[in-house]
Amino acid sequence: MLVLGTVALDTVETPFGRGKDLLGGSATFAAASASFFTPVKLVAIVGKDFPQSYLKFFQAHQINTQGLQIKTGKTFRWRGSYSYNLNCAQTLKTELNLLANFYPFLPPECQNEQFVFLANIDPDIQLETLKQLSHPKLIVTDTMNYWIEHKKKSLKKVIQKSDILVLNDAEAREFSQEANLLKAAKLFLALGPRLVIIKRGEYGCLLFSRTFSFSIPAYLIEAVLDPTGAGDSFAGGFLGYLASLSKISESAFKKAAALGTIMASYVVEDFSLNRLKKLTQQDIQGRFKDFQCLTRF
Repeated sequence: MLVLGTVALDTVETPFGRGKDLLGGSATFAAASASFFTPVKLVAIVGKDFPQSYLKFFQAHQINTQGLQIKTGKTFRWRGSYSYNLNCAQTLKTELNLLANFYPFLPPECQNEQFVFLANIDPDIQLETLKQLSHPKLIVTDTMNYWIEHKKKSLKKVIQKSDILVLNDAEAREFSQEANLLKAAKLFLALGPRLVIIKRGEYGCLLFSRTFSFSIPAYLIEAVLDPTGAGDSFAGGFLGYLASLSKISESAFKKAAALGTIMASYVVEDFSLNRLKKLTQQDIQGRFKDFQCLTRF
């Protein structure tokens, strides 16, 4: 599985604590989550200031970093805070640094990947990445409100080339100009994707295709310390599981959504990716069984 996106140094403050220069970025969370299900190749850019300990984190999770460019300069930085409404982050400062001139160069060993996740990043960069891929089997795309507001034309092109679109409810409404999420999903499906996933934070997510609709809640947990990267972790777990299968079906999409939800539930239990450092397959399967009990009637 190939993951394109940002690798960042985050400074995050929530009602439950604060962390400075934490390992973050859309590609980081997605790749780490997916690595529990399938081998991952990472495409992103960082500067010489990027800590060696974070590179070792990628190595420990068997994340291939040959597509990770390490250049002279500074790594992309994001600083944000959360109130007790953990669904909404307030961006305090963004420093693009090397990301401002990032061109995604895919090494030959990355160009034949079957499963591709275009994590939240400039849609023009997503398009450049797609040009370098041979014959991808499944392309999943994520985005954010900034690209909807400033690069909607390019984003529309990416969506048209995608098999699965992932975005949150506010973004779905903003792009489609539809208040109703079902109507918004139909608009996205008309553009080309076979599946649309609308994330709803602590309320779970909705899946829409031309043949089925599916709703799943968030996994109930008591300790939510930092919601940063939850959506990317969901998407990574979702596609990581699909990439591990020999055949993809409607039921596979539903189970993938459950596993993605579980991965997100682990990430929010600590700052950055600290919770994943001690996560085991046994933990994931145990929580999956609990989730089945929670959602079955």
